[in-house]
Amino acid sequence: MIAVTLYFLVPVYWLIVASTKSTGDLFSTPGFLFAEFNLWENLVALSSQADGIYWRWMFNSLIYSGLGSVLMTFISVISGYALAMYRFRGRTVILAAALGSMLVPQTVLAQPTYVLLVEMGLNNTMWGVLLPSLVYPFGVMLGFIYAQTSVPPELLEAARIDGAGEWRAFWSIALKLLTPGSVTILLFAFIGSWNNFMLPLLVLSDARLQPVTVGLSGWSQASITIPGLQTLVIVGSLVSIIPIIIVFVSLQRYWRSGLAAGGMKF
Repeated sequence: MIAVTLYFLVPVYWLIVASTKSTGDLFSTPGFLFAEFNLWENLVALSSQADGIYWRWMFNSLIYSGLGSVLMTFISVISGYALAMYRFRGRTVILAAALGSMLVPQTVLAQPTYVLLVEMGLNNTMWGVLLPSLVYPFGVMLGFIYAQTSVPPELLEAARIDGAGEWRAFWSIALKLLTPGSVTILLFAFIGSWNNFMLPLLVLSDARLQPVTVGLSGWSQASITIPGLQTLVIVGSLVSIIPIIIVFVSLQRYWRSGLAAGGMKF
């Protein structure tokens, strides 16, 4: 466990140390040792580079990941609930399709998705990034498994006897029971959307619409000829992981309980 912990934390430590260095110290001092503290100067330079476009990238990532993950979670939960609670023709086919689609790498789907978005006229738009992110087969399967575990059919039958419709039973009873599983799906969806790179790279050509992952990648390539950008890429990478840390720490307790319930059923 110590070795695994070091494997994950050492790169973060290097990122923190490197973010405090000037461009000259970054290449002239040992990577794991602090030098002259220039973090605030680096943050100022990051904010002023290209009229502060970095913060526009961060805002875009928050839109793509925040709004996208909330909508994705709702679609996954309600789909998983329907598959778990109802018996209808084609249910097995849908479950098999959702399970099978989890085996297809996202990089394989990036090019066909891009072609489809171009035909729909959604390339170089925010919707071109948001709409594909709403489909999350893993979230559907996790919602299906969690609904089977957490929502007793007898409770829904009692609600129907009392006069509640299907939507009322879902919103007032089932959704509250599915809260830990929903937060678990939200966590996975947010992290996956925040780290999404291939699809935004293909879809977006306007730099002001790009997420922070694509924007920093462009700076990293440009740093070959502009050395000062190397420091900004490192500082920008450090700042970009702060939202993930906040979301993960805030939702960690739900994440653990959701995985436990799903794992027992599966």
